[in-house]
Amino acid sequence: MKRFFWIIIVLILLVPNMVQAAPIENNIKVAFFRDGFVWVKINGKETKITKEQSEHSYQPQWSHDGKWILYQLEARKKPNSNTDSHSEIWVYNVDTKKHINITRDGTNPKWSPVENIVAFKSGWVLNVSNLEHFYNIALGVGDYNWYPDGKSFITASSASLRPDGWTNPILFKIGLEKDLAKMTSFTKNVKQLFTIPNELKKGNVNMVAFDAWNFHFSPDGNWVSFIVSPPTASWAMDSNMVCVIGTAGHNFAVLDETINEGYSPEWAYSQNLLGYIAGGGRIVLGFKNKDMKITEMPVFKSTTLTPAHFAEMGFAWKDDNSLYVSRVKETDWSNDEKNRPDPSLFLIKIKDQTQTQITHPPKDFGDYHPQYIPGANKLTWLRKRDIADFHKQDLWISDYNGQNPKEWIRNIQAYDFFAEKK
Repeated sequence: MKRFFWIIIVLILLVPNMVQAAPIENNIKVAFFRDGFVWVKINGKETKITKEQSEHSYQPQWSHDGKWILYQLEARKKPNSNTDSHSEIWVYNVDTKKHINITRDGTNPKWSPVENIVAFKSGWVLNVSNLEHFYNIALGVGDYNWYPDGKSFITASSASLRPDGWTNPILFKIGLEKDLAKMTSFTKNVKQLFTIPNELKKGNVNMVAFDAWNFHFSPDGNWVSFIVSPPTASWAMDSNMVCVIGTAGHNFAVLDETINEGYSPEWAYSQNLLGYIAGGGRIVLGFKNKDMKITEMPVFKSTTLTPAHFAEMGFAWKDDNSLYVSRVKETDWSNDEKNRPDPSLFLIKIKDQTQTQITHPPKDFGDYHPQYIPGANKLTWLRKRDIADFHKQDLWISDYNGQNPKEWIRNIQAYDFFAEKK
């Protein structure tokens, strides 16, 4: 009897410690692609959720409540002989483990920020699905994004070339009916916001404005950032413009030149601070002229955070006063990947004006794509041998300051996190 009593006492003392010892990253859900399949990592366990190997054009996306995963795959058969599109859009419920096909002909899917409905494009048609039916919303839509309230979209129509020159790209706001089944007009809820000048200039850089994309709203919802690209893909690899405009269609401004290589501008969490990597010229022209900048709205005050002789390969906000960058020393491009620089992560504290290296990858490896997860106070990044290698990369995780780093998910491609907010 005494022995049984002491066993109970020991269990009471150990169980709380066992619970506390569980890694905090087990509270983070990860959806990711690996070797052509969709995977999840939940409660520390990796599970493959698709059975057929496919190509995936867009990263998976968690719904706002963490109950669904949205993913797009390249279908083996075209929906019909009259279309080049063959991308299917699916959602997966992590509780019921049920897959639902949203459409067999769609691209660029995006969850609503407030409810479980999905927007996507079929050609130039914008559609919205409630996971049971989908509805045509508007025609002639390029890239787009939801407004923060989930009641409308911002989009742009691209410019066209006429005998008298290029027309202008135009920004539009597209509203939704409360009852999607009552959407009877493609133009009734469309409002023209702003006509972008057909030529944009920043410093000594001039660019023909062809299209607008990559829309992101400021924390207070009063501003939207986006990228304006020139008419050709080759030109866009070397030069695009980071722009902002008030959501009412006023106060348009060109902030800086940037390139189209995954350097997406991002707003801080609660202040109207827009971060972006400024500088033209594709990477194969050299690891240079890539500066971390922030611009404060509405005063349009810009600050450069990158020291001389360094270049940034990516960034992420930690909080309104600090961010992470993936940084290399400036150098020329080399066709031999062993001679290319390998980036490390730095933590920049803006007000303190301090910059600290927080990761130290082994020789011939670099740390890319920092991403901070506020709900867990954790930093993640990709570790791989070369910037151009998207198929042999591992996801690492550490404390917010780079301490206690460890490999988290091996051999990962595109991914998305969901973590409950504190």
